[in-house]
Amino acid sequence: MSTILTYIAISDGKLKRSSLEVLSHCKSLADASGASCEAVVIDANASSFVDGIQKYGASKVHVVEDPIFKNHMNTPLLKALSKVMSSVNPSVFAFASTEGTKDILGALAANQNAAVIADVASFGLIDGGVTAKRPVMAAKIMNNTEAKSDKVLVSVRSGSYDLNESPESAEVVNVDFSMDDSEMKATLREIISASGDTIDLNEAEAIVAAGRGVKDEEGKALISELASVLKAGIGASRALTESGVYDPSLQIGQTGKVVSPQLYIAVGISGAIQHVAGMANSKVIVAINKDPDAPIFEVADYGIVGDLYKVLPPFIEEIKKIKS
Repeated sequence: MSTILTYIAISDGKLKRSSLEVLSHCKSLADASGASCEAVVIDANASSFVDGIQKYGASKVHVVEDPIFKNHMNTPLLKALSKVMSSVNPSVFAFASTEGTKDILGALAANQNAAVIADVASFGLIDGGVTAKRPVMAAKIMNNTEAKSDKVLVSVRSGSYDLNESPESAEVVNVDFSMDDSEMKATLREIISASGDTIDLNEAEAIVAAGRGVKDEEGKALISELASVLKAGIGASRALTESGVYDPSLQIGQTGKVVSPQLYIAVGISGAIQHVAGMANSKVIVAINKDPDAPIFEVADYGIVGDLYKVLPPFIEEIKKIKS
């Protein structure tokens, strides 16, 4: 029986939703093909996450637990993933397409002599490999890609699949791991957190994004209030991060973060293709812009034409009434 393995990433002591989305899809692929659906979790407290992982269909969870995994470092993570992959020998090893995944995916593929398809919007199984749809040219085109190999690595964009529970009583496999200091080519001295929004945009259920239309502190205050009411993360267009209005860590777009929340509210954003590439996978898109011909309305599910300074105050008040 072949095995489909999913890497479950941990962020701030929590299971990353994007990894569980990938696991949900791998469970459906395994059920359809007769393969085994397994997962691997690597963390300083990895065993504490097993219960959460088995809710989404993993019949076996490989646990690599060591203090060295308190923070993300490529060298020990690559060694641990290589050890698990050599032991399990999966036909497909799936990851959420996070920044950490991008750091190590190519090296892991080279280490394991595996094929790799990165940053896909969807993937399925074919004889001898994997077929996938991958956004290219700033997500203007979906490219059909195939990789045929005994082992294929694939990373999946956040929000590509729904999160579906499929509880299993998973077998837990504790993987022995140790690493000598001499193997570490880089040492982590300090983590400097970005100033700005405290909600991880990659994991946010809702995002309020500000564009050029947000011109001053009054505009920023309206964005903050709307985000607070919705318990949403705050994002920004490149124009506002480059001008210093918002922290660069909040930039959404082709050269920023790629997000896929359940709700994305674009406020004063024209909708240039570079920005749309970072948020087009959102489930519901609401656009607020005073220009009725703004490109953002072409991708929005709902649109409001009007000055954000006049639209947002009653908009916020109506949301408050509904929530109360």
